[in-house]
Amino acid sequence: MKTIKKHNIFGRLVIAAGLVAMSLSSCVDAWKFGDAFLDKAPGGDVTKDTIFNNAEYTRDFLWSCYAKQHYGLPFCWVGHEAQGMNTGIIDALSDEVHSHCDWDGVNRMYYSGAYSAPSTGSSDSGRFPYMNYDVWECVRACYIFLNNVDKSPLEEAEKTRLKAEAKCLIAERYFDLFRNYGGLPLVKQDYQGTEASYDLPRATVEETVKFMTDLLDEAIPELPWSLGDDESNWEGRFTQAGAMGLKAKILCYAASPLFNNSEPYCTEGDQTANTNHQSWYGDYQESRWQAVVDACKTFFDTNAQNGNVYALVEPTAKTPGGYRAAFRKAYSSRGTSEVLISTRARAQDSQSWEYLWADWNGNGGYTPTEDYMEQFDWKDGRKFDYDDLEKNGDLDTMFIHKGKPRELTRDPRLYETMIVNGTLNRMDINGNMSGDQVECWDGGNDKSSKDESGQYATGMANNKFYMNRANSKNNYLSWPYLRMAEMYLIYAEALTQTGHISEAIPYVDAIRERVGLKGLVASGYDVSTKDKMIEAILKERNCEFGLEESRMYDMIRYRRADLFSKPLHGLKITRLDANGNAYDQPYKGNHANGEAFPTHFKYTRFVLANKSRSWWTSFSPKWYLSAFPTAEINKNYGLTQNPGW
Repeated sequence: MKTIKKHNIFGRLVIAAGLVAMSLSSCVDAWKFGDAFLDKAPGGDVTKDTIFNNAEYTRDFLWSCYAKQHYGLPFCWVGHEAQGMNTGIIDALSDEVHSHCDWDGVNRMYYSGAYSAPSTGSSDSGRFPYMNYDVWECVRACYIFLNNVDKSPLEEAEKTRLKAEAKCLIAERYFDLFRNYGGLPLVKQDYQGTEASYDLPRATVEETVKFMTDLLDEAIPELPWSLGDDESNWEGRFTQAGAMGLKAKILCYAASPLFNNSEPYCTEGDQTANTNHQSWYGDYQESRWQAVVDACKTFFDTNAQNGNVYALVEPTAKTPGGYRAAFRKAYSSRGTSEVLISTRARAQDSQSWEYLWADWNGNGGYTPTEDYMEQFDWKDGRKFDYDDLEKNGDLDTMFIHKGKPRELTRDPRLYETMIVNGTLNRMDINGNMSGDQVECWDGGNDKSSKDESGQYATGMANNKFYMNRANSKNNYLSWPYLRMAEMYLIYAEALTQTGHISEAIPYVDAIRERVGLKGLVASGYDVSTKDKMIEAILKERNCEFGLEESRMYDMIRYRRADLFSKPLHGLKITRLDANGNAYDQPYKGNHANGEAFPTHFKYTRFVLANKSRSWWTSFSPKWYLSAFPTAEINKNYGLTQNPGW
């Protein structure tokens, strides 16, 4: 039994930094919740009775817990969510995008190779800080809610539903840490700060997974399958479908080779966590994949019983713009049939989301790699092959047909995900494309510099979420925590892992069909073995979930050291004259006013050198899981360090 020490995990659970940070006896002005809802309460002291004797305050208490969910886009300079990689995004650690910003945490900690076990919890940093992303504050607040909601004047049915939502929030926040750290201390009560001692050791991977799924199993029967028409203002609340989907997502991550393996992922350094099965299961069992199959089948069967309320957003027109519009709505719009779980950011300072996202795009924080560009198929579904295209001397068609910006040649998701040479620079929510053609060549109007820097540092620029900033001005875009497309691909992956490839293929094909691509077999994919089918699924996930915190975790859960250590590339684009020679004069035309857009270019892959990834070139499997703060380890309440740290 260990004495409680301030500022450790228990300090977070007791202090709860801004949610229930004080003893529930402070004045209204001093005690602020997520949206400062108590400002409207009468003056005087605020106690648990003040909150839970009032129906509206009881609801608002839980809404403040929702405000502590994870949001994957940078949106503030201060506060817990800014203390990780400082505008850097998790997928900039994958092969999907590369950061060319000196000042973000991606460069300072990871590309430089400087990341190590954080010395203290208060200065915790990294791709997902253990102490600074409001996980423990949310968990504690949810337990306070669960322990006190029965005192409220709410109807019993509403109490039951809200309890279920609180349990889902705890499970969701635990999963956010689980996929970054493995087994965790299992908090099952509301710590008051009066406990003289405690003992809360780090649980095994199996115990942590069971803790999360048990909470969801308790919640699922108490929730409505979906939000009714009269609840349209409550988008973001947990439903039965969201809880079932989250359970499948958790089980899928746990069943993946990172944890579900006959060998531990890292044999460097102290092996206590491996020996205790806190960083892996300790063996491989196909039954873990079967649990994913069962969870997905239950989800899809229940959805069918409820009239298939949840479904992929389908295009209203089978055109490149129509496909793009459907895809955009699928990942960025709340209230569609696609969304199972979405989160929103809450304002922390005077800066707004669209400002930060635009600014860091402009400074090269999220430049897509050429390697990622190659993942997107031709528009009919055939695999794109740069080498074959170069050999045939037809690189001019890699994005559009010979200077025709509306005749796109590739998977529509490519153009929604990145800005590429020759395409029109605007598209409205209905898929209508307009504006100037983008000039990505060295010396063009968009990439005026020949240097590897800025928004077009790789010869392409990020487009995903970026084009939404005009519609989200002074607001915050929804973060797609879980959507139907992922349920389809989770199911396909689990079916494949359990030997049912033929049953898995239609679920992948449905995702491809939504954007006009032919199915895997019709497109020439070899899916005759489990390994080949898994590769196809991971590729499909990469194209579908760009910048949605999928690729990095896919590379981790499949232990893809090969991808973590390969050189990454940009695309140098040179404008050519009619004779095929480099045209070294600045382009002074105005094709928007009728002058023909250039039609001849030289496309050359180059290895990214600016902000080179030193941790990548000497990659160690210890990076798969993050390091716990050493100060937390040293407090001896039962936390063990992950291997290699």
